[in-house]
Amino acid sequence: MMTMVRRVCLLLLLLPLSGCAGMFFHPMSEHIRDPGDVGMEYRDVRFEADDGVMLHAWFLPAETDEAIGTVVFLHGNAENVSTHLAAVHWLPERGFHVFLFDYRGFGHSEGRPGIAGVHRDSEAALRTTAELEDVDEDRIVVFGQSLGASVAITLVAEVGERYAVRALVADSPFRSYRGIAREKFGEFWLTWPFQWPLSLTIPSRFDPERFVAEVSPIPLLLLVGDADRIVPPQHGRDLFKLARPPVEIRTGEGMGHIQLLRIESERDYLVTWMERQLAEHRSDQ
Repeated sequence: MMTMVRRVCLLLLLLPLSGCAGMFFHPMSEHIRDPGDVGMEYRDVRFEADDGVMLHAWFLPAETDEAIGTVVFLHGNAENVSTHLAAVHWLPERGFHVFLFDYRGFGHSEGRPGIAGVHRDSEAALRTTAELEDVDEDRIVVFGQSLGASVAITLVAEVGERYAVRALVADSPFRSYRGIAREKFGEFWLTWPFQWPLSLTIPSRFDPERFVAEVSPIPLLLLVGDADRIVPPQHGRDLFKLARPPVEIRTGEGMGHIQLLRIESERDYLVTWMERQLAEHRSDQ
């Protein structure tokens, strides 16, 4: 017990020095698998953020004669693309190219993670995807999970129209960095008294709640699990209320964090929804 208390006390001393932003990132450098290990075609992509940091991605081509579109995938705050492959491995057989990448400091990407950095990396990923030879730059969907969902909301609000993004899927997003930090600090008795002062060291510049209304007119689909203990479902509901049409929310009864798309019928719904957004764009031209 005393060892745990000492560790928490050390954490309380160090967090203000690092701005607490480091609590959002838990990267892993080693890959535990690659798509080839599970029989998938893929290619490595190296690309550069606008500040010179070199990043790594995998491009998974659609397993159909003609791709419906391309999904740019933003993963959560831990590990790397090799452990998040399971979230998107089913999309190529449904007719979608997938571009999944690691933020700086994750996997085989250079640098150290930070809130501003992951947003910079995400725009670089979007730009790189649009420039790939196999990709129709007018048929791109952004899909984020957890931290990646929150990043994706701000990303699409700021640059989505510039890169011709046609739809956004945000699975289990939180509404603000400070808000989710306060909730996590408040869950433990030693950090509970410090939840407000510690959270104020976290920048609010990229908070999704400040940007979600600006996603419109790009269609937004929010996915929420009503039993999510990592990012409580109220975050997604609040973002839904703040968003402007076209926006939709899907709630999974009894579902935990980023669990909704484990259900085949929900995957079917997502594919149909993305197809509809891309078809409606094509019909408008």
